[in-house]
Amino acid sequence: PSFGFLFDIDGVLVRGKTPIPAAKRAFQKLVNSQGQFLVPVVFVTNAGNCLRQKKADQLSHLLGVPISQDQVMMSHSPLRMFKRYHEKCVLVSGQGPLLDIAQDLGFCQPITIETLREKYPLLDVVDHDRRPNVLVSEYFCFKILSVVLFGEPVRWETNLQLIIDVLLTSGYPGNPYHHDNYPHIPVLACNTDLMWVTEAQSPRFGHGTFMVCLENIYKKITGKDLKYEALMGKPSKLTYQYAEYLVRAQAAERQWQQAIQTLYAVGGSATLSQDEEIGNSWEAELASAAAAHCRSVLVCTGVYNPHTEAPSGPRESITETVFHGHRDFRFDPGLVEPGHIVPDVDAAVDLVFQLENFAP
Repeated sequence: PSFGFLFDIDGVLVRGKTPIPAAKRAFQKLVNSQGQFLVPVVFVTNAGNCLRQKKADQLSHLLGVPISQDQVMMSHSPLRMFKRYHEKCVLVSGQGPLLDIAQDLGFCQPITIETLREKYPLLDVVDHDRRPNVLVSEYFCFKILSVVLFGEPVRWETNLQLIIDVLLTSGYPGNPYHHDNYPHIPVLACNTDLMWVTEAQSPRFGHGTFMVCLENIYKKITGKDLKYEALMGKPSKLTYQYAEYLVRAQAAERQWQQAIQTLYAVGGSATLSQDEEIGNSWEAELASAAAAHCRSVLVCTGVYNPHTEAPSGPRESITETVFHGHRDFRFDPGLVEPGHIVPDVDAAVDLVFQLENFAP
C-alpha cells in the first residue's frame, strides 16, 4: 500500500463505550485471515486519561481485531519528543493514572494537583467542606518548572486555582503573586477539543472548554494572554506529523517497500498550525515524515454536521457556524472543509480503497 489510515475514535468507531455498528464491518475489510492489517493504521484519539496499552485493549475488544499499543496515538503521545522537560519537576493536570502516564512518556518528576493541594492546604478553598481544619501551611522547597495539561480534570475549581497559583508565582505556589513574571513558566497542553460525543444527544464539554476557562481567568487577572509552549492533539500539525511517523514505522516493520504517499484522516479535520511555532527539538526526529497528501474523510456519526457552513473566521458569532477550534490555531475556512463526506466509517474504508484502486 502507498497510503495509510488515521482513525479518529469518538464519534467514528464508538459513541461513549458503545461501538458504532459500521466499525466492525470496516475493520473486517482492513485485516487478512490471520488478523494482520493490510494497510498501516493508526488510531488518533484526543483522549489522554489512560495508557496506550489500555486503549489498544479496548479497541481490540470493540472492533474484534488485534490492535497493538504502537497503533494507538493518545493526545499526549508527542510529549515523548519533549525530552528537555523530562528531567524537570512538572505539574500534571487531568484524570486517570496521571503519574503512570507521565512516567511512561519519560517524565521523571511529575507532581499531581492532588499532591500539590496536600502540600499547600491553604490554596484550595472553594469547597467549604474540603477546607483545612488547621490553618497551617508547611513550606516545601521545590520549584515547578512547567505545567502539563493532559485532559479535563474532575474538580475544575481546584485545578484552575492551583494552576493559576503556579503560573503567577513562577513555580512557587505558596508565594504571593508577581504579575511581572511574564512570560510565565512553560505550559504544554494535550487535546484542545471544545466538545466531544458520547451517548448523550448533544456533545459534552471537553478539555478545550477547561482551557478556555484557564485562559480567560489568567487574562482577567493579569491583562495578558496565557501562552502555550505546545498544543498537541487533533488537529495540530505536531499530532499529524507524529501519527505519520507511526504509520511509516508500521510500513517498515512489515517491510512494505512502497513509500506512503497519502494519509486518510477518517473523522478528523485537516491539520491546523499553531500561531507561534514551538522550538525545533522534535522536528529533526520527524524529518522523514513527509507524505504528499493528508486528506480528510469526515463521517456523519460524530460532532460533524454536514448541513452547516464553514465559518468565515474565529470571531464568527453565528451559533451554527462558530469556529470551535482553539484560540491559537491559524484559521482557514478551506482547511475546515472536508475532502470527502461519507455516512460512516465503513463507507470511508470503501471510498479510500476505491480512490487508491486497492483490492485486498
